[in-house]
Amino acid sequence: MALRSWLQQSKEFILRFAVSSPVPASWLYDVPESTEIEDLTSTPEHIEIVSHCWNYSHLFVYQLKSLLDNAPEDFKVTLTGFYCPEDKNTVALIKEYESKQVDNIEWNFIALNKGDLLRRGIGRNKAAKETKADWIWFTDCDLLFGENTFPSLKQTLRKESCILAFPEQVSRTSLLSEEHDVLCNGKETSVEECLQQADFTTHTFSKASGPVQIVHGDTARRYGYCEQIDCYQQPKDRWVKTYEDRAFRWLLGTHGKPLNIEDVSIIRHVEKGRYKKNSTFSEMRKANRQAKDKLLAK
Repeated sequence: MALRSWLQQSKEFILRFAVSSPVPASWLYDVPESTEIEDLTSTPEHIEIVSHCWNYSHLFVYQLKSLLDNAPEDFKVTLTGFYCPEDKNTVALIKEYESKQVDNIEWNFIALNKGDLLRRGIGRNKAAKETKADWIWFTDCDLLFGENTFPSLKQTLRKESCILAFPEQVSRTSLLSEEHDVLCNGKETSVEECLQQADFTTHTFSKASGPVQIVHGDTARRYGYCEQIDCYQQPKDRWVKTYEDRAFRWLLGTHGKPLNIEDVSIIRHVEKGRYKKNSTFSEMRKANRQAKDKLLAK
């Protein structure tokens, strides 16, 4: 087991360089022949949103609220939420929302073993291969949808020809401490109050990464999410940084097309699930993130 783990870690390390090199993914993997959609569809009728939640129920609650508050009127949204039964707060949140029935919203909460949950490529690949949607949006549980998100999403995806897209601009909070009211009072605070209590600034994305990866359904079903790269389909014992999204773009042969999708927001927070709480390394990483955040805000 130790040798296998070492080999997987070594392969993942090498891949980080490969995806940034001139080496085309087609030398090693089955990849799309074109970044353009072969059978261009008209207005999407079904979009799937995929999130992972591990001890982040205080953030996930805002995403679920924002989806209910701004449910689309003329197409279907499936919310696929991966979680682990060990995370009792998230289990309780899911039970609460599963009982809320709203037109055009379908809940699809899926329990995973902790190791599978902590490697987001596993859940994303499962969702990609099984999706029935026209488009699938891989996101994180700290992303919120606003009043104009779904109308603008539907409009921008009409006749969209690129297999990978992303919202070019989103509103992001500064790094919130774990004591911030927004993070402490998620069940009591509405999304509108959250937006008022946190300082949001506009952030521009240059590629489909992290919580802003929107993939055409046929492409997702055909290629999955890094399905061919076995090191990104292995369980982990901690919440890991998602290097998979870089490999995913490499496999698809595109950074994605920026779209004007309105009212998308992200709650940023100092405490990261992949850091060991109160460790020296954790404190150093938090201090580094806060310093960078202040520098970029000037």
